[in-house]
Amino acid sequence: MTHSALDGLKLYALDREGLAVISAHTQDICIKRADMTYQPKQKRFALAGMRYDWAGAEEGREERVGSVLRFDRVLSVSHAGFKEHEPNEMLNMLGLTFEKTEAPSGIVFLAFADGAIVRLEVECLEVELNDVGPRAQACECRGHRLTRAESM
Repeated sequence: MTHSALDGLKLYALDREGLAVISAHTQDICIKRADMTYQPKQKRFALAGMRYDWAGAEEGREERVGSVLRFDRVLSVSHAGFKEHEPNEMLNMLGLTFEKTEAPSGIVFLAFADGAIVRLEVECLEVELNDVGPRAQACECRGHRLTRAESM
């Protein structure tokens, strides 16, 4: 069976619970550091990568799909734990969390394998995950060995 980007997810989050859903779907997304960008004039941070299709895995498919994760209303971005001169370093995202400061403002944390982290200071939580394709057979990503669904 073939799948197109039209089969993909399009999720929005405006609160911590919605972000938890997006975090679950972006667990183990493979990203190159060079594919993360901050656009301060637009108050936007975005990244593109190959997302492991957890829903497809339940149906026996082991695929990754090209996805874009976008955060709007971003005031500042900082990071730690990245190798400074390796823009093509492959990263494995473990999860997303949100901590309120002065409601509705807060900090979004993007945690990666090997301890790297991105910190987004946001006016409020406004996140979109959008599958844009293509689909490809899943392969291992740095910091994460591929585990078959039936062995879990």
